[in-house]
Amino acid sequence: MNRSVVAIIPARGGSTRIKNKNIAGFNGLPMIAWTIRAARESGLFRRIVVSTDSEEIAEVSRAYGADVPFLREKHADAHSPVSEATIHALEQLEERLGETFDDVVQL
Repeated sequence: MNRSVVAIIPARGGSTRIKNKNIAGFNGLPMIAWTIRAARESGLFRRIVVSTDSEEIAEVSRAYGADVPFLREKHADAHSPVSEATIHALEQLEERLGETFDDVVQL
């Protein structure tokens, strides 16, 4: 059986402890690039989606091979659980693009 699996990478732009941590350099790449690279190299996912409220993070994510089909509209504050951002991304994928998945992995 061939299951449809999506990776959701939540990446909020307003980090309070480390400014721009998702796009800050780490060992030669932006931090988020490492997660995207691992997801791509795993070969497990039909789609790798970054859920962000930041156009800058979206741009970097696209450059490293992730999909950013929309910017996050909800759950982008420091108090929302990351699981809510992932659920919202799945809702947006279904409502806007008509896409559903059998399994979801939050990275």
